[in-house]
Amino acid sequence: MDPITPQPTLFNPAELVTEDRAHSAIYTSDEIFELEMERIFHGSWMYLGHHSEVPNAGDYQVRQIGRQSVIMTRGEDGQVRALMNRCSHRGMAVCEAEEGNSKFFRCWYHGWVFGSDGNLLDVPKENGYADSFDKADFGLTPAPWSADYRGFHFVSLADPGIDFDDFLGSAKQYIDPFLDASPLGEIEVLAGVHRTKYYGNWKFVGMDGYHPHFTHKSVLDMWAKKDGTNLGSTHRGDPFADDSGNLTRDMGNGHVMLDFFPGREEHYDAYLEGMLSNPGGTEYLQAMEEAHGKDEARRQLIWAGDPHAGVYPNMQLINIQIRIIRPISANETEVLMFPTLLKGVPDEINANRLRHHESFYGPAGSGAPDDAELFERNQVGLQNNVNPWIFLGRGLDRQYRDDNGDLVGLVSDEVTQRGQLKAWVKLMGKS
Repeated sequence: MDPITPQPTLFNPAELVTEDRAHSAIYTSDEIFELEMERIFHGSWMYLGHHSEVPNAGDYQVRQIGRQSVIMTRGEDGQVRALMNRCSHRGMAVCEAEEGNSKFFRCWYHGWVFGSDGNLLDVPKENGYADSFDKADFGLTPAPWSADYRGFHFVSLADPGIDFDDFLGSAKQYIDPFLDASPLGEIEVLAGVHRTKYYGNWKFVGMDGYHPHFTHKSVLDMWAKKDGTNLGSTHRGDPFADDSGNLTRDMGNGHVMLDFFPGREEHYDAYLEGMLSNPGGTEYLQAMEEAHGKDEARRQLIWAGDPHAGVYPNMQLINIQIRIIRPISANETEVLMFPTLLKGVPDEINANRLRHHESFYGPAGSGAPDDAELFERNQVGLQNNVNPWIFLGRGLDRQYRDDNGDLVGLVSDEVTQRGQLKAWVKLMGKS
């Protein structure tokens, strides 16, 4: 039996989203939010964490999947597991800290002790139970569905209805550049986390190439005054201009991206010159060419480790960060941003990556606060229901299928929003 059984609903999600419009209730309704928790966040593949966050035996991270607490931990056998943070005795959370290292998890209610592999190790006063009591039957419950792709660990708390490989689909080829910016093809998620909480709906956090010229105008104007030779500067020219060659992509299953590869390729020589002028740049290029060959190294450096991709519904890879979207209510969302380090590169390269991340996304960053402010204003406006439909038709008449099967538009087109909402309708319609 599935651990979570979807319940019927009194509304039809397909009536709330059309080809180019969405009803504001999907952003404001508490009833709809509860169904999202059940059918999307508890019933589909969700990103939990990266294996590099638990490098040693006994390391753990505790994350929220919807409203449920899940432990990602590495056992003494080296295996990474996803365990429900719930004592098998009375249901208390056995892990209170968000991260740490421990050989076991002790429930402080009655002292039951579990190993880092989830097995029940000790029960105080065990002789009070019947002879049929077997500790092997009372370990911490594993997440019902668990899988990983190159260290990115996903879980589902109910039958997701789709194989993990099919779920990722063509998104895998855009996840790869995030890792292959390293000559070793590996990242480390050990630099901490930035958290942003805003009073708005979780579905605002999407791949939107239309807003930067307006929401981030002051930042873009400031960047335009610089010479652009900073190693962390991944763009040249105006990446959000429709004539930049950059694209929006709908890869299916709600996975979408802003594809900056065309614009970066056009300006690659300028980017390379800037990179080589910075400490560690020459060594980085040499390591990439030795690992990948010149042609593939060039392609990976064009990507600059930034696929700017969203894996629906809760993970995004933006610039150097892994982003987790955590809905709290219909009107409140927390976003966790984990800056990543590249393995096998000079220390100066990773230091520069972190400074670039901090400058835009950090607590005193120049960009992320803009987004949070606009999301809150958006939520206020959506409470007005005289005309409750929003319009998402930009680029609808010029989008096309490419050879990869992706639905593609210009960088400012709302291909990404429409793609995410198609997945929303499908998942919300599950019964």
